[in-house]
Amino acid sequence: MKFGLVSAILDGWTMEEMLDVVSGMGFDCVEVACWPQGKAERRYAGVSHIDVARVLEDDEYARYVLSSFAAKNVEISSLAFYPNTMDGDLEKRNANIAHLKTVIAASAKLGVNMVTTFVGRDQTKTVEENIELFREIWPDIIAFAAERNVKIGIENCPMLFGRDQWPGGQNLMTTPAIWRKLFAIADSPYFGLNYDPSHFIWQRIDYIKPLYEFKDKIFHVHFKDIKIFEDKLNDYGIMAYPLDYMSPKLPGYGDVNWGKYVSALTDIGFDGCACIEVEDKAFESCKEKILDSIRISKRYMEQFVI
Repeated sequence: MKFGLVSAILDGWTMEEMLDVVSGMGFDCVEVACWPQGKAERRYAGVSHIDVARVLEDDEYARYVLSSFAAKNVEISSLAFYPNTMDGDLEKRNANIAHLKTVIAASAKLGVNMVTTFVGRDQTKTVEENIELFREIWPDIIAFAAERNVKIGIENCPMLFGRDQWPGGQNLMTTPAIWRKLFAIADSPYFGLNYDPSHFIWQRIDYIKPLYEFKDKIFHVHFKDIKIFEDKLNDYGIMAYPLDYMSPKLPGYGDVNWGKYVSALTDIGFDGCACIEVEDKAFESCKEKILDSIRISKRYMEQFVI
């Protein structure tokens, strides 16, 4: 498999500076954040290291992007945009879908042919109602991608952290049971998973077993950890806001058994891109600490991935 980094942690770095970090640390690839320019909505969102609208409009810029990555010998694993395409606010929903399609088209033009994202969710509606909403919205997005030979990898993050996402969270595609239903609705070789084991930790789901069942749907993977604070869980309970009892951590600083996870990836023959995703608040106070977090994560994961 190819070993990479999710670029969203490098907020404030230019594309060129981001590439210097990624290549300088010896990564093979990078999942490149491609939010709309200047529209940060939440932590780690709003980062844009490639202007996808400009890629479509400006052939010279598109060539510059490709030559910049080639010069550093770094592959683009995917273009990344993680919005809520099923938002209950129709204006937000439509804007998110429009930009996602721009990301898909740019991925095709750059020859990346991979986009990583969420399916979204109306957090006020039931799972069943959201499945019907998925049926209305997503076949068109998947057809748009298929026409351009672009695969879509959906991350399994519930997007449920605190009161702002309560009660249902902002991403429907979070469990194997739901995956089966959505893959039955959207039965396409262009629609699959960006598999992140950490999100299963706090949901109390086995994060190894689904790798075998869904091996043909795993397009891209993340290396991110989650730490459960058992004393807080005992105090708040499983029905609390998740951040009341858990926290995202660097790989090796949480509860994922990375040896078993990478071993299972080798079992299923995964040879795609596996990218470290840093979302650890303990390493956010300055740029040097952010760089330290990437170094620590890479050094730890090199026990398992070379």
